[in-house]
Amino acid sequence: MKKISLLLASIVLVASGTAAADQLEDIQESGTLRVGTTGDYKPFSYFDGKSYSGYDIDVAQHIAEQLGVELKLVRTTWKDLLTDLDEDKYDIAMGGITRKMQRQLAAEQTQGYMTFGKCFLVAKGTAEKFNTIDKVNQPSVKVGVNIGGTNEAFADKHLQQASFTRYENNLDVPKAVATGKVDVMVTETPEGLFYQVTDERLEAARCETPFTNSQFGYLIPKGEQRLLNTVNFIMDEMKLKGVEDELLQKNSLK
Repeated sequence: MKKISLLLASIVLVASGTAAADQLEDIQESGTLRVGTTGDYKPFSYFDGKSYSGYDIDVAQHIAEQLGVELKLVRTTWKDLLTDLDEDKYDIAMGGITRKMQRQLAAEQTQGYMTFGKCFLVAKGTAEKFNTIDKVNQPSVKVGVNIGGTNEAFADKHLQQASFTRYENNLDVPKAVATGKVDVMVTETPEGLFYQVTDERLEAARCETPFTNSQFGYLIPKGEQRLLNTVNFIMDEMKLKGVEDELLQKNSLK
């Protein structure tokens, strides 16, 4: 009987320890915040081969500073975004990530920031030619999308008649439009307007009246409520203290 009681007590202790696991506590104990990012989505996350830049990279650094830890950026891809988060390769996924139900069911999503919508990036002077879904949804139109993101899902649903080229690296799609390899890139308003300003060969179509309305957010492992609450708190404080506006202006988003 005594052995059984000791065994039960051990099981309870193990179970309690498991239930008490806390990713925020792990971050503080390790002294490092691991942030997963694709590095291919200007102006939110861009990796030039040596260093990262962009709005969400700046926010990641701010979150790490608020937590009193170092920031470690971990490269991922759009198609592996949730898988890598689930496999504990990083604590938070950041970098122009659209809030959507599929991601909510697989992870925790922070509060939204910046409302945006789907639009098209096209060659300079062709916006009127490609400013509706009907005009783009034609066999003669070449559409470029990055693999694994919401842009690909939008194209698969609404542009089934068009000719597709799918790119592993999102940075390759604007280049393909600029060089005439594809006619249209499915994109989002901040990205479309960014390339319109920074590349004279490109312009945005329908960014003033996008096809959808969404918000960006950050992904946190499922069930990590304390980490989620803390990141949401930091985001609230960023708005309250003007930090958000400063970073938006720094990255040409305001």
